[in-house]
Amino acid sequence: MIDPSTGPSIEPPPGPRVALVTGATSGIGRACALRLAADGFTVVVGGRDASRAAAVVAEIEAAGGTASTALGDVALPGYGDGAVASTLAVHGRLDVLVNAAGVITRSDAEGTTDEEWHRVMSTNVDGLFRTSRAALPALRASGGGAIVNISSTNGLVGVPGLAAYCASKGAVTNLTRAMALDHAHEGIRVNAVCPGAVDTHMLYSERGTSIEEVRSMNIGGIPEGRIPGGDEIAHMVSFLADDRSRHVNGANISVDGGYTAA
Repeated sequence: MIDPSTGPSIEPPPGPRVALVTGATSGIGRACALRLAADGFTVVVGGRDASRAAAVVAEIEAAGGTASTALGDVALPGYGDGAVASTLAVHGRLDVLVNAAGVITRSDAEGTTDEEWHRVMSTNVDGLFRTSRAALPALRASGGGAIVNISSTNGLVGVPGLAAYCASKGAVTNLTRAMALDHAHEGIRVNAVCPGAVDTHMLYSERGTSIEEVRSMNIGGIPEGRIPGGDEIAHMVSFLADDRSRHVNGANISVDGGYTAA
C-alpha cells in the first residue's frame, strides 16, 4: 500500500533521471529538451527528422549533457510504445514524459476538411494519449514521475478560426485532469503548460501575412506587451518535471503574459 504522505514505496532505479520529449526537434519541444538537459536530466529527443534530432542531441552533448533519439511520427499508433521501449533499452528508466509534439490548422469548423481535422487530432490528442499510456508502466517502475503536456491558451478559451486546434487542446486540458486523478496514488503527476503566443515557427505558419504583421497582431492582445521565446515555456516545464512541484497535479498553467486573465 502506498503511504500518501511519502509517495510510492517503489525504489527508483539508479542513475540520472530520464526525460522523453516528443516534438523535440523544433520550437517549444526543442527548448524543453535543452532546458531539461541543462537541469540534469538525460534527454530522449523525439521527432520525425533524423538530422534535426541529431543536431539537438549534439547541442546537449556539447554542453556536457546526455541524450539519445526516438525517431518517428507521434501520430502513428506504434510510436509511443516504440519510443518508450527505446528509452528503456538505452537508459534503463523513464522518469518524465513531455508531450510537446503538435500541429495546427487555421480555419473555422465549416472550412476545416476531414484531412485537416484528423491531422490535428492524430498528433495533438491521439499521439499524446498513446505516448502517455505507453509511459505509465515505466514511470510506475521508476517509483513515480511526471507527465507534462504542452496544451495552449486555446485549450482554455476559444478563438475564431482555430476550430480543430481549439478542440484538440481542450481535449488535452481535460485529459490532463483525468490522468492526474487516475495516477496520483502512484506518485505520477500529470500537468499541462498552456502557452499563449510564442516566438516559434507554429505562430507564423499558415498565416498568409508577414511575420511583422503576425507579431503586431498578437502583441496587441497580450497585457505584458511582448511575445516570449520557447525557453520561457521550457522553464515552467522543467519545474513541473521536477520534485520542486511535487504537490502540483492536474493543473493547466497559463504562461501567456496575462492573456487569459482578461
